[in-house]
Amino acid sequence: MAVKGKVLIVEDDRAICNFIRRVLEANGYEALIVGTGREAISMLASHCPDVVILDLGLPDMDGMDIISAVRSWTSMPIIVVSARSYEHDKVEALDCGADDFITKPFGTSEL
Repeated sequence: MAVKGKVLIVEDDRAICNFIRRVLEANGYEALIVGTGREAISMLASHCPDVVILDLGLPDMDGMDIISAVRSWTSMPIIVVSARSYEHDKVEALDCGADDFITKPFGTSEL
């Protein structure tokens, strides 16, 4: 099966990471995984993924800062996947430049 695209998963929870990776790979995508914001910024610059799936609660920095940093140099799609479910968090992420917001827990169809 031909690869549909490269997805960078930025998530510090290994179980969620593995779940997202399996879903994406089963649907023909290549998945790259990092667990910190610093790793994400480095991978974005060096691997140029087609889309980013980003958790907001990372151990070293807030995902909002990553969205802002990415938006300063690219329009690469960013999909936030977060346990933050308050409307103001969703609006802030979208205002910072995220393209979509999925609240945890989520199903494979939504992803």
